Amino acid sequence: MEHYQLLKIAHSLPGILLLLGLIAHVVMLWKAWRGGDAAVLQRKLRRTRLISLPLLGLLALSLPVSGWWLVNLAAWPLGQTWLLASSALFGVLAVLLLLLAARLSAWQALGDTPAPARLLRFTAAYAGLILLLVLVIMGLMGAKPA
Repeated sequence: MEHYQLLKIAHSLPGILLLLGLIAHVVMLWKAWRGGDAAVLQRKLRRTRLISLPLLGLLALSLPVSGWWLVNLAAWPLGQTWLLASSALFGVLAVLLLLLAARLSAWQALGDTPAPARLLRFTAAYAGLILLLVLVIMGLMGAKPA
């Protein structure tokens, strides 16, 4: 059973890092946008798109693999409601992450031109929904039967 606890920690760690990374990037980009310096904002957007989003994507992709392994070790049926709901929400999360990456790409392509309000609203909405979904999925994982 010690393998189960180790795997549980190895599954929880990417989830926590994903949540903290998303929060850090939302705050970082918001502060850069509010600062008004276009060069700083472009540098932060480039760093987010080229380094951080792929790393956060790898963290997110590791979660279904380690989650399936945990379910398999615990011998839980895959048809449980909490598991099906979290899997469906994870699919929605993946789509929203791709949409957010597209919005960040469009924002970076503007260069020194100020971003239109509609682009900022969609970017903020996608980021907020992603954070909410990550929290809901974590809640479902925590509320599972013991």
